[in-house]
Amino acid sequence: MRIAYFTHSLASCWNHGNAHFLRGVLRELIALGHEVDAYEPEGAWSLENLLRDHGEAGLDAYRAAYPDLASTTYASIDAVADRVAQADLVIVHEWNDPALAAALGARRKSGAGYTLLFHDTHHRAVSAPDEMRRFDLSGFDGILAFGETLAAVYRNWGWGDRAFVWHEAADTRLFHPPAREGPRAGLVWIGNWGDDERSQELETYLFAPARAAGLGLDVYGVRYPDAAVRTLQHHGACYNGWAPNAAAPRLFAQHVATVHVPRRFYVRHLPGIPTIRVFEALACGIPLACAPWDDAEGLFRPGTDYLVARSGPEMGRHLAALRNDPALRISLRDQGLATIAARHTCAHRAAELLAIVARLGVPEPLERSA
Repeated sequence: MRIAYFTHSLASCWNHGNAHFLRGVLRELIALGHEVDAYEPEGAWSLENLLRDHGEAGLDAYRAAYPDLASTTYASIDAVADRVAQADLVIVHEWNDPALAAALGARRKSGAGYTLLFHDTHHRAVSAPDEMRRFDLSGFDGILAFGETLAAVYRNWGWGDRAFVWHEAADTRLFHPPAREGPRAGLVWIGNWGDDERSQELETYLFAPARAAGLGLDVYGVRYPDAAVRTLQHHGACYNGWAPNAAAPRLFAQHVATVHVPRRFYVRHLPGIPTIRVFEALACGIPLACAPWDDAEGLFRPGTDYLVARSGPEMGRHLAALRNDPALRISLRDQGLATIAARHTCAHRAAELLAIVARLGVPEPLERSA
């Protein structure tokens, strides 16, 4: 099958979490024998920020970890829409220009023979619905939503059984335990500040508990304002700036545990959707403790795959236990790895995508309405 995926950026993971999953799932599709092309717009914000901060060297980790991946940069939407006319499957990520979706949808309605899917991995459908309604999806065949609660939003918008749940997952070709264990010390947290979407939660469930448990804390990420850096310094944490996602397995392997602190929108409005870091941390075998979130879809086994803290003091107790109890760390490592291997690899998601396409059937070439 000829597959075209339109992403904001494949090369840059600077404040671009979708790149993590996309790299893994495209690699799995290639391994299955499919012809895969990725397209990203000229002047992508994430890539421009990465190059501004780190130059071409900022791409070294991606290129070393994914030598089999590449993307085509385009300037003209109409030209690139014509270029993919012979594809069998076209997927458009939500972090794209609405004009791109409109151009591809218009060609689909006018007889293009590809299956056309919209991939949503953000909370804008509930936090900024007017922004999402700028997308003309009338020519699309279906929606790929990264959680059931988000898929339900699209069903309420009239998509019915054409709104599919397609969770993120771990790229286990890259994210796995170290081949040989080395020294581990302290906690690591890899995440962006996030426009104050979880600033209070980070202080309650990460900074203060780490300090209370007597564990050093290394923080990696971007878009930390001066006030956030001062907060880290106040709690004795070390802010290390951006780290390429391809380096995350090495960082996990150097630390005793990590913590998941979801953004507020996912707790209050889209429960059941974890971030990609949950999948990646468990795949690397690092013990994980989570701030409150509702695993509404039963993706994991709370308390078995990871610890759950319902308050800051409880998180402090969990972190102290992880520091002091090797048996607990081993149990969480083994159980988390088993759950990832059974259900949540990019190979699983590649198979799920192909099943969704098969369920939609051969595209009808006739013009049709939404």
